Amino acid sequence: MRPPSMSGHCLLAPIPESSSDCLPPKDIKLAVLGAGRVGKSAMIVRFLTKRFIGDYEPNTGKLYSRLVYVEGDQLSLQIQDTPGGIQVQDNLLQVADPLSRCVQWADGFLLVYSITDYDSYQAIRPLYQHIRKVHPDARVPVVIVGNKGDLLHARQVQTRDGVQLANELGSLFLEISTSENYEDVCDVFQHLCKEVSKSHGVSGERRRASIIPRPRSPNMQDLKRRFKQALSSKVKAPSALG
Repeated sequence: MRPPSMSGHCLLAPIPESSSDCLPPKDIKLAVLGAGRVGKSAMIVRFLTKRFIGDYEPNTGKLYSRLVYVEGDQLSLQIQDTPGGIQVQDNLLQVADPLSRCVQWADGFLLVYSITDYDSYQAIRPLYQHIRKVHPDARVPVVIVGNKGDLLHARQVQTRDGVQLANELGSLFLEISTSENYEDVCDVFQHLCKEVSKSHGVSGERRRASIIPRPRSPNMQDLKRRFKQALSSKVKAPSALG
């Protein structure tokens, strides 16, 4: 399953200082999770700069911030790149404290494996289960990405395996090549931004409705009450003088 192409509707820029003349952008916090050497850092940098860098030092967990326009909506985007030191034993994820804090922090998740590394594919399910344990609300969006789709000669994970896993977990799945196709990388991040933005809107409306019951047109009711009081005082004043 793939999201509709949205690459032509995205603009990236540094986050400017806030201005009182405009509404603050929506905050979107994404985390990119997966085993080491699957291309997480390359994906993020490709999305933000359009450049592909094939070799990185071991990641220590960088946070990237940008102002993003997705289909006309202004978003303040933060993307947490996470270290790849993930260990799975007996299908159970060994979660380090930094990774656990990252999962608690984020609003949406990209779970990335390499099609050339079957062990990285096997780490996806435990990662997903950990996310759902921390965020039992099913509205927190998760997208599964099979990266390095250009390395077909070294493939260890078939496309059907990624599709089957995503169907079982109820997530969107995409197989991409970060090195060869910027548009696919852009579509992945834009789709996740849109899903997080929608989930914020739903949860925000429900939260306001449950905590602060809003009367109909409270300002107008207050104005009518004050207007009636003013009229009644003007009417009573002459009779009192008489």
